[in-house]
Amino acid sequence: MSVRAVRASRAATRYAILTVVSAVLLAPLVFMVSIALSSDQTTREMSFRFLPTEFEFGNFVRAFTADIPIGRFLLNSTVIVVVSCVGMTLSSALVAYGFARLRAPGKNVLFGVLLSTMMIPAEVLLIPQFILFRHLGWIDTLLPIIVPNFFANAYNVFLIRQFITRIPAELDEAAMLDGLGHFGLFRRIIMPLMKPVLVAVAIFTFTFNWGYFFGPLIYLNSEEKMPLALGIQVLSATSSGAQTPPWNMVMVGALILILPMVAVYYFGQKYLYEAGVVSGSAGLK
Repeated sequence: MSVRAVRASRAATRYAILTVVSAVLLAPLVFMVSIALSSDQTTREMSFRFLPTEFEFGNFVRAFTADIPIGRFLLNSTVIVVVSCVGMTLSSALVAYGFARLRAPGKNVLFGVLLSTMMIPAEVLLIPQFILFRHLGWIDTLLPIIVPNFFANAYNVFLIRQFITRIPAELDEAAMLDGLGHFGLFRRIIMPLMKPVLVAVAIFTFTFNWGYFFGPLIYLNSEEKMPLALGIQVLSATSSGAQTPPWNMVMVGALILILPMVAVYYFGQKYLYEAGVVSGSAGLK
């Protein structure tokens, strides 16, 4: 067998394996779409088909009516992720700049302490945080979910600091000679150069908060304040034992939950590569 035939055979094998794996991974999504496009009668009878046989696109319109408040859940999720992305990106960038560029005794020790906080399980902090937020009167509001994002995150600080250390220090000296202070240097020189890593941090924050379920489950009681991830669960659990949950509308909500994350990753993946997140080049220095 010639070399060309061997290469063609290997390529065909790889494509066949990738096709099978892709089909297996996409199967749940196809079934989800099939359920989302099902009629109410099919939902009550639970007679779903793997491939769509009904095309009730009106289900997507009904999701934004007052009876099924998926639109309200979507609005709450949008508010949470937008404000959280702004808060997390700015706060992490400021803290990372301090660790990367400012000189202070014990800075490296503080950075080590900061990194060690990543080893603390979130469950350990749950009760103290709940008591704190209850004393502040934040229970059943969006504040316990949004405000912590304004206090940076150890992993994001580490990521941004490593990116800043790759920026030549000569830029700092030139900017200082032109009369810029640290804040001006951060805002006018460093921030524009950090665009890839800032976008990467925003993507991480968006992904986490868009599908965040545990926090809203603990802190929110009112249905009108729930984000989409929690609202979908409540929507599927509100039916009595004798009723079938509206699985078609639940799957509509699940699709609405998935699509923005896919779109954000698709359009932002180049920034993940530029920031060195995917290749793992943001190593310790």
